[in-house]
Amino acid sequence: MNIPCGAGRGRPRDDAREQAILDAALQLLVEVGYERMSMVAVANLARASKATIYRRWSSKDEMVIEALRRRAPVDNIPADTGSLRDDLVAQVRLMIEAASGPEGALLVGVLRAASESPQLAEVIQTNMRQHKAEMCCCLLERAVKRGDLPESADPGPLVEVIVSMIFMRLLVTGEALDDAFVHHLVDELALPLLAGRAGIPAEPAS
Repeated sequence: MNIPCGAGRGRPRDDAREQAILDAALQLLVEVGYERMSMVAVANLARASKATIYRRWSSKDEMVIEALRRRAPVDNIPADTGSLRDDLVAQVRLMIEAASGPEGALLVGVLRAASESPQLAEVIQTNMRQHKAEMCCCLLERAVKRGDLPESADPGPLVEVIVSMIFMRLLVTGEALDDAFVHHLVDELALPLLAGRAGIPAEPAS
């Protein structure tokens, strides 16, 4: 989102100061949750005045939404290994690595916050749809070009299944996100799902 800087009268906007405030907002979102997060707490953490924050954002909704929009996307380009199965294995490992680190903690905090803020939920839904489309387009288009899948193949709920399985273990069951899980997810769920929707036999595990 493009924001005009230094327009009109008054003190020019300090982008570094503003970014520090937005970073503090996301940090508190992870640490205390959206309900307990307050503009005053953000001001204290960022060592900024409340007047500065309220002059720029009228609510924590606006602050968190802008923080998420400004946040640089994680470089998560699906690997080109030469086969659909190995591409999926590489992609699932990348997603596990992201979900297990700081980005995963932020995602959990944001998802919880979305249940309390329709505006925030809308932003998250848009971002998730975009991520799903980009991943499927990149990974599955390569599979079609290699002949691993027909052009009529429909990825359908592939991303939802993968993400749901990862977060089920991460947040609910506590089971290991190891290679055995990766191979189970790819060989027994993802590939049969793709094959079934494309009407072709599933690719065997290598």
